[in-house]
Formats: sequence, C-alpha cells, structure tokens
Amino acid sequence: MFQYIAAHWIEWLFAAISGALFAAYRGLSKRLKTEVVKSQAINAAVLALLHDRLYQACQFYISRGYCTVGDRDNLEYMFKPYKALGGNGTGEELYNRCLALEYGPAERED
Repeated sequence: MFQYIAAHWIEWLFAAISGALFAAYRGLSKRLKTEVVKSQAINAAVLALLHDRLYQACQFYISRGYCTVGDRDNLEYMFKPYKALGGNGTGEELYNRCLALEYGPAERED
C-alpha cells in the first residue's frame, strides 16, 4: 500500500488541485451570472425611472409652452444617461420638442 501511495501521490495531488480549481470556477461563474442578471435588472429599472421622469417633465414644459435654460439643463441631465442606457425614440422625441420651445413666457403688453 505504501508503495502505491509513494508511486502515485503526485497524480492524487494533481487530481485534488484540479477538482478544487474546477469547484472554485463553477462557484465564481454562478456568482458572475447572478450579478449580470442583477445589473441588467437595475439598468432596466433606472431606464424606466428616467423615461418616466423625462416624460413627465417634457409633458409639463410642452403644456406650459416654454422651457427655461434651467429646465433645459435639467432635461439634458436626465436625457444623456437615458440615451446611454438605450432609451427609445419616445423620450428623444419629447426632449427635442422641449428644446424647440421658447426660452420663457411671451412678454405681455398691458
């Protein structure tokens, strides 16, 4: 028995190390897949929130009839990450419509 162990200990050591490395790889791979799914869900949620907020703001400015410089900065601050996350054309169309609005209320002559 001792002769068998002495002759094959390197093979057993290699098998044990290979098994440990494979188990570690599977664990890390599973964890990475879970994190990718979470990251995709978070990105989708952020995109939905940005779309909703951009939609609300644009509807308000369009109904008001003008969009100030500060309003435009706020819209741009929301629109850039929205577009970077893959936002659709609805948000971009509303954003462009707001940029086409006047900068302030029309001057009244009283």
